[in-house]
Amino acid sequence: MVKGKIAIRKINCSKSRQVTFFKRRTGLMKKARELSILCDAEIGVIIFSCTGKLYEYASTSMSSVIERYNKMKRDNQQQSITTEEIQFLKKEAESLMQQLRCVQECNRRLMGEELSKLSLEDLKNLENVLEMGLKNVRSRKDQSFMEEMRELKRKVEEVEQENVELRKKSRVGSRDHRESKGEFSGESSSSKDTSKIGAHAILFKDEMPERILLQLSLQPKSHLLDAQKTASG
Repeated sequence: MVKGKIAIRKINCSKSRQVTFFKRRTGLMKKARELSILCDAEIGVIIFSCTGKLYEYASTSMSSVIERYNKMKRDNQQQSITTEEIQFLKKEAESLMQQLRCVQECNRRLMGEELSKLSLEDLKNLENVLEMGLKNVRSRKDQSFMEEMRELKRKVEEVEQENVELRKKSRVGSRDHRESKGEFSGESSSSKDTSKIGAHAILFKDEMPERILLQLSLQPKSHLLDAQKTASG
């Protein structure tokens, strides 16, 4: 007689549920033990009943089984992450290579190369792009030229300001020099005058005796003339 299949769903009757749990738990533990013996496999089984009771089986020890499980799980995760990263990097590299080829092709066209495959519309678009680029280059060149002109003007103004300051300092220095020179010349002229006066005084002192002698020698002659005049009268 063929045994009928049981529908896999929750058993509502608590008594039947407990009986089924006991039978299948025992069978599961038996199968796990047989598998570990026959195939030399490391097996660990952990079961929590609906009432919260723990049942476990380990071919070696439950802690070593759990530790090995965690290690293998970490390794698998790292391997999967590495594989995903490799796939992502490959796709990124392919995308970058495609962009590089497009940029190189556009550059060659801008340089006037490989234009035979372009249509009339593409050539017009390329011409518009070149005209726009040339306009931007000229605008930037004019802007740079104006900036250089402003910079040169600023430097010229700075140099002129420095020249003005130097002229002021030169005028002040020359005026001070003239004043100091004038004082020195005044002192020298006064000393020269004093020396001249002293020389005249010395000469006058030396000539005084001769003048006195001349006056003394002339006095008797004048008395004789007066006497002659009175006698004739």
